[in-house]
Amino acid sequence: MSVTSMPLETASASELVKDRLLRVIPAVEFATFADDIDAIARLKTEQDAVILAHNYMTPEIFHGVADIVGDSLALAREAQAVEAGTIVLAGVHFMAETAKLLNPAKRVLLPDLRSGCSLAESITVADIEVLRAKHPGVPVVTYVNTSAAVKAASDICCTSGNAVAVIESLGVDRVIMIPDQYLAANIAAQTGVEVITHPGACEVHEKFTPGDIEQIREDHPGVVVLAHPECPPEVVAAADSSGSTAQMNAFVVDNRPAKVALITECSMSDNIAANNPDVEMVRPCNLCPHMKRNTLSAIRRSLETGSHEVHVDPALAQPARRAIERMLEL
Repeated sequence: MSVTSMPLETASASELVKDRLLRVIPAVEFATFADDIDAIARLKTEQDAVILAHNYMTPEIFHGVADIVGDSLALAREAQAVEAGTIVLAGVHFMAETAKLLNPAKRVLLPDLRSGCSLAESITVADIEVLRAKHPGVPVVTYVNTSAAVKAASDICCTSGNAVAVIESLGVDRVIMIPDQYLAANIAAQTGVEVITHPGACEVHEKFTPGDIEQIREDHPGVVVLAHPECPPEVVAAADSSGSTAQMNAFVVDNRPAKVALITECSMSDNIAANNPDVEMVRPCNLCPHMKRNTLSAIRRSLETGSHEVHVDPALAQPARRAIERMLEL
């Protein structure tokens, strides 16, 4: 999803986003962000840069400076259409790698190199080799939340939003799906395909329990509960619906529930609330420490200094890009 460009000749960037941000953050907090928002808008023009921001970014990034926002699938698609010479990826390292793979001639910057991912760190190429040896001939479907090296060792990538379509496109009875054991189990339940898993998990989503949902329903009668498919299957079963962050957003926009709880990372609720003030957001809060390393000051510094540029080993780039492009072709 693209964010409308800001006509800086008529108003400052911060003034143009102020009303929307004040729906979800205090005025005193906005005042501390205004200078960075204005500076980033100027730097984007000077540096021929665009900012891609994941749905888990805080509102001052998501609504304040981002040009393109969305889930992993949307950002992968939109990265291919970017015309600017520099991409700043407000997200985590594997997302910046994916943007670089799809745009090898562009400069891709990650504001903070510590922005990792528990899922990406849970799987290695050696793990894939072991799985292939145990299950010869079975295709490897790899979640985009992985390193370029792991993507290169795989057959095709997927996201939480298109995993069902990816697996069904293979026309097989068994797949190896890595690295998220919970996403794999939830997708297996939807497709009927036997899914061989790996014991990886998202450190945010694995913390949610059915008891959390029970408590939310008790405290907020009539609430609609939407769970991310990286949650354990028993949590997904206790929810009213399950989907990627993009699918959660679409559910809220299309159905306009009076009250909704998103069983996912905290900032998702704030970002939807800013665009949908008529929907009451119940906010169970598990924070991703890696996503939260992205700040306005870090993005500003990245544009000012060119840090931190993301590179991909050329030997890995072609096979990793092939796995991503096979997904995008669907």
